Amino acid sequence: MNGSPRTGIGMTSARTRGRMIERLREQKISDAMVLAAMGVVPRHLFIDQALESRAYEDTALPIGFGQTISSPYIVARMTELARNNRILHRVLEIGTGCGYQAAVLAQVAREVVTMERIAALVGQTRKRYRELHIGNVKLKHGDGMQGFMEGAPYDAIVVAAAFATVPEALKAQLADGGRLVMPLGDEQQILLLVIRHGNEFVEEKLESVKFVPLLPGVA
Repeated sequence: MNGSPRTGIGMTSARTRGRMIERLREQKISDAMVLAAMGVVPRHLFIDQALESRAYEDTALPIGFGQTISSPYIVARMTELARNNRILHRVLEIGTGCGYQAAVLAQVAREVVTMERIAALVGQTRKRYRELHIGNVKLKHGDGMQGFMEGAPYDAIVVAAAFATVPEALKAQLADGGRLVMPLGDEQQILLLVIRHGNEFVEEKLESVKFVPLLPGVA
């Protein structure tokens, strides 16, 4: 990943990123491929330059339009759950935001389809992907409530905004053995893992999380 006009110095250096990786290990992220992906994707280039000094803190940060970039731990955790030590051929992400989660997924999957309802974020992220030479992410402007059937089935689906209920449309777009990782709930949210076994779906509730709600339509 190169070609970006913003280079990593000081708080955005490789050393700072290395400390983030050590913290993720302490937080029980153990998938070597996920840790490598987190190390190679420059999180500071996915946020406003004024916030660069906080890029590798374990916290969510605002990206405008009422949206946030998830903390490094949550991105790594959801990626690890989605991968589950498998080769991922095609992954769907709902809620592109600034594009960071999809960029990490792009390091562990052959192809990523990501959907964002806010046109301005789509434009910013498309430019960012060009600058970083990320070529295996298909960015779609649209309503993520119904997923993206044209690309189904998916080995994994990662949802970066909270649903009140588990959407049947997303479950239907999982491949057999596919894994859906999503925040579930309104005020009180839980990270949910759904695994498809044929026509059966096994759900596992994991840990408390806090995401912005998924809104319908496009903007």
